[in-house]
Amino acid sequence: MKCEARARKGEASKNPVPSPARTGRSAIFVAAGILTSRLVGFARLRAFAYYFGLESDAADAFNAGFRIPNFLQNLFGEGALSASFIPVYAALLAREDRREADRVAGAVASLLALIVAILVLAGVLATPLLIDAIAPGFKGAKRELTIEIVRILFPGAGLLVLSAWCLGVLNSHHRFFLSYTAPVMWNAAMILTLLLYGHSSLPQLAVILAWGSVAGSALQFAVQLPVVFHLAHDLKFVFDVASDQVRTVMKNFVPVFISRGVVQVSAYVDALLASLLPTGAVTGLANAQLLYTLPVSLFGMSISAAELPAMSGVMGRDPTGIETVRRRLNSGLRQIAFFVVPSAVAFLLLGDVVAAALLETGRFTHADALYVWGILAGSGVGLLASTLGRLYASTYYALRDTRTPLRYALLRVLLTTALGYLFAIPLPRWLGIPTIWGAAGLTVSAGLAGWVEMLLLRRTLNSKIGHTGLDSGFVIKLWAAAFAAAGVAWLVKLNVPVFHPIVTAIVVLGPYGLVFFGLTFALGIPEAWKAIRLGKNLPSQG
Repeated sequence: MKCEARARKGEASKNPVPSPARTGRSAIFVAAGILTSRLVGFARLRAFAYYFGLESDAADAFNAGFRIPNFLQNLFGEGALSASFIPVYAALLAREDRREADRVAGAVASLLALIVAILVLAGVLATPLLIDAIAPGFKGAKRELTIEIVRILFPGAGLLVLSAWCLGVLNSHHRFFLSYTAPVMWNAAMILTLLLYGHSSLPQLAVILAWGSVAGSALQFAVQLPVVFHLAHDLKFVFDVASDQVRTVMKNFVPVFISRGVVQVSAYVDALLASLLPTGAVTGLANAQLLYTLPVSLFGMSISAAELPAMSGVMGRDPTGIETVRRRLNSGLRQIAFFVVPSAVAFLLLGDVVAAALLETGRFTHADALYVWGILAGSGVGLLASTLGRLYASTYYALRDTRTPLRYALLRVLLTTALGYLFAIPLPRWLGIPTIWGAAGLTVSAGLAGWVEMLLLRRTLNSKIGHTGLDSGFVIKLWAAAFAAAGVAWLVKLNVPVFHPIVTAIVVLGPYGLVFFGLTFALGIPEAWKAIRLGKNLPSQG
């Protein structure tokens, strides 16, 4: 036994688990990976806009159809798997029990592969029923095209779920950059498909693009496997449900799975309501969602992803480390707010510049960009709540509490459904505006529900670990700096000549960022200095 302990210690020295104190830099690696992936993703979005435009049945069919296999990915993938798997796996690594950690990882991968394979097969067979459920407004050829696209996409979604397992292993070893840049392969495959087959008719191109997505999913999974095998020396793919650790993962997975499921139901309610609006609403909503989820992913996900294994490691080494967890949470909340507040203000006041720079090309017109801006502005209502809520949820998961986030997710879905219908369907008629603008009502209603969820998560957690949250003075300074910077950018926008949309974005958004940083420095907000210091001192990640 002593020899085995020394061997394990030697293994740990070869692949040491980084100290949780380094998660500030880890968050930068996550953010850098997400940013790289999202930049390529925006290139893919721009290419899609060029070939498909906004108001085409093929674009609506592809975007609506993509939601169904994406549901499988989000349900089983990063969110649910990270919340249930990483706390157990990271705690084992923190205790330097690497052999048991790798055994748990292999068992989880085997169970996941079996479940996903069954669901992919069932999804392919049941696709027509799924289309009727999420896009009842699609008829005739548009409906048939959507069915064909979904059946092609399902296997790719299964591969992306397995890619999320790789992410869980890599993140627990504090190897963040690769796991969050891997989606570059998926986006690149779709861009290449559009470039090679863009001359095809739109319905045919939509089908070919679905196959390109499947190929990209396989590449995203494959690029992570060599590093996973390098880090997890004792990894074996076996079905093992007798292990207490595997049982813990399974027990924690169920409420997180349901929680993720109800959140995805909320997204599908939005898609369903958008399908009842005029052509263009589904694609407009999808485009806006890709834009406003960038700060959620870039800042909320980066910090939450870095903190989950760190907090789990703290609790694995010291079950009484609540005060450490509380300090980490409060620090993370401030970092998130520093970047998300100016993002929300930019979407509200400068969203036309953002949408035009990324989407205005080919069949996608300036009028289409203004429509996306309207939807994007609505998302600004709940942007801060959504990102803060991610970190609160990660804290619950690190504490092995997966049921509390589930309860509040259920309430959020109920609110989103009720408010979404009210804001999307009758409200435009009451206001006397075109019904297509109901898509903006969907993002506003989702934002209001997000605030309710986040405040409930905070209140319950505060009763368990003590005060958490943002100081009012800090929040007021951030919003004041963001609105002042937006005022300067707005003046620039009104006085610049007509440039290419990308050039206009640089000219307008550049001063916005500079003024915001300048004002936060002047107001003595320490996160401004922290952001620069982290950038200067960022080490390489092996």
